[in-house]
Amino acid sequence: MASRTSGKSREAVVAQGPVLLSGGNPQIPKGDGDAPVQAYIAAMPEWKQDIGRALDGLIVRTVPGVRKAVRWNSPFYGVEGQGWFLSYHVFTRYVKVTFFKGSSLDPVPPGGGKGKDKNSRWIDIHEDDLDEVQMTRWVQQAAKLPGWDLI
Repeated sequence: MASRTSGKSREAVVAQGPVLLSGGNPQIPKGDGDAPVQAYIAAMPEWKQDIGRALDGLIVRTVPGVRKAVRWNSPFYGVEGQGWFLSYHVFTRYVKVTFFKGSSLDPVPPGGGKGKDKNSRWIDIHEDDLDEVQMTRWVQQAAKLPGWDLI
């Protein structure tokens, strides 16, 4: 697969900013900690950036000491020693928030339950559609469950 940055130096790619992949998802290098997550959020297009900021702030307030990383061009949130409990990803019309053990949440988020991982559940957040009260409840519950040790 050809890179969209073929022939350019790393410095040139960094100077031009992140590439937006299909659907507007930012291409951010793999990294641990807050900095790569903030780079991802800063590169989210249009109103989706506000959703990213709101999600990050909500998660940080709800889970003190939350662990952060970017993998597979998506922010991941977890608890040290327990694994990852949540990730989100930009699509053209929404931001998809995935709870890796979402089938154990109450109420269960509406998306998922099919395919390889029957435990993951997600919710698609559209513009002006973030229910912070419900999202906080899900984050509280998800952070207490054993997470995925994906990375």
